[in-house]
Amino acid sequence: MEVTYREEGVASAASSVAGRLVADGVPARLAGGDPTLWGEDAEAEAAVRLGWLTLPRSSRELLPRLGRLAERARAAGLTNVVLAGMGGSSLAAEVICATADVPLTVLDTTDPGQVRRALADRLEATVVVVAGKSGSTVETDCHLRIYERLFADAGIAPADRIVVVTDPGSPLEKRAADGGFELVLARPDVGGRYSALSAFGLVPSALAGADVERLLDDAEEVLPLLSRDTGNPGLDLGAAIGGAALAGRDKLLIEDQLSATTGLPDWIEQLVAESTGKQGRGILPVVGADPNETGDELIVAIETDLGDVRVDGPLGAQFLVWEYATAVAGLLLEIDPFDQPNVAESKENTAALLALPDLPTGAPAFVDGPVEVFGSSTAKDLPGVFAELLGAIPAGGYLAIMAYLDRLAAFDAPVPDGADFEQMTDAWMWADPATLRPLLALRTDRPVTFGWGPRFLHSTGQYHKGGPQNGVFLQITGAVAEDVTVPGMPYTLGRLQLAQALGDLGALETRGRPAVRLHLTDRAAGVARLLAAAQEA
Repeated sequence: MEVTYREEGVASAASSVAGRLVADGVPARLAGGDPTLWGEDAEAEAAVRLGWLTLPRSSRELLPRLGRLAERARAAGLTNVVLAGMGGSSLAAEVICATADVPLTVLDTTDPGQVRRALADRLEATVVVVAGKSGSTVETDCHLRIYERLFADAGIAPADRIVVVTDPGSPLEKRAADGGFELVLARPDVGGRYSALSAFGLVPSALAGADVERLLDDAEEVLPLLSRDTGNPGLDLGAAIGGAALAGRDKLLIEDQLSATTGLPDWIEQLVAESTGKQGRGILPVVGADPNETGDELIVAIETDLGDVRVDGPLGAQFLVWEYATAVAGLLLEIDPFDQPNVAESKENTAALLALPDLPTGAPAFVDGPVEVFGSSTAKDLPGVFAELLGAIPAGGYLAIMAYLDRLAAFDAPVPDGADFEQMTDAWMWADPATLRPLLALRTDRPVTFGWGPRFLHSTGQYHKGGPQNGVFLQITGAVAEDVTVPGMPYTLGRLQLAQALGDLGALETRGRPAVRLHLTDRAAGVARLLAAAQEA
């Protein structure tokens, strides 16, 4: 595992910062799990959140059981592995399986269309991993209820098809006991976003067919380096990203086009944004963007020379080194990298909205074809809305696009018979809401991020509310054609999805930030209109 500084200014600043950290004994103290590093206010939280430092070794005790689980699933013909989990309970497994090229369906959404697609996929061959640290995450609770009913209605015993991963003593542990589900308890001294090498990352990955022992081997190989004052990749990376942030380069562009890993920037995004975005400070990860060379960017490249910092190493080592580096960056920014004080705001807003007879959507300011525009915009059409939002981004700020839609629907875009590759690519792009990000990014020198709701609420959602208050927000919601009932609950997935969007928008609006909601009355036509308008802006 190696971290290389490829830009002289970064190398100089990182060397200076690393020298101060070494003088304070930080490498040995952090590797040894010293909870006092982040100050008195953070000590209690850190004392119960540093178990990730030893996971490359302690997680090996899971390997025999994981082997038996995987063998039993294969023997029963359970080849369709579904993971129901949010944030740290799903992102690492998604990266592990994508990198290993083994199939895994991740349900980290309340979008009815995306959930319906998963429910219709080979139920007779399906095993569901329900993962949640707290055991009370609303999305995961819904998925469990839905799959329990679906299995039972199909004459399949849910206890034969559901595996639960959670912390000891959580409500989900009790649900597992009551339902007779296979239960794997995770270490309670590991926070969700630091849990890649714990049961949360390993159980679904092993069931899907990934080599999780190799993952731990690669992580354990780098473990001895993390207590060293020199040749310590975690220290080197942490000094680079933390030192750069202190110098004003607090936008972290992650480049992985030539990497052997798949999807790692999405995991890094949650780790860094949720860990550092608080107390008005933070590092904003920007995934999939081209650099603007505006002076507040740091480009970190995975296994390529396309950035200011290069990070080389296998996936297991990457997980551990990025976790260590994020803890170091938190120390430099003088924040607690293990809490997430603002995540609860949107959850509480959602719960309050769901208790109302009807969701308070309000009346649109205007309608542009299949798109309703909500908010305080003074524009008269969608191109005007986009121009207004882009013009509202302050110096040092950013635009965040937040789409509460089906993040896989673009791959179902109809392609004309006989279409060539270029036509197929065009059809996919014009069905994909994420294409809005690069179209708007062309029109500003400020970062433009994109997040799928409610997935991003467990990631950049903390940064949006707790980090520097210089964001501008564009939220996208959509009409639901076919909803999904949640057994035992007084709401559907569609109602929950909209409540989550409105709840988060409310949390942003209380901070006085520019925020507009676009509601697609027809999703396919609405996305096409958004992308066309972005080109006109």
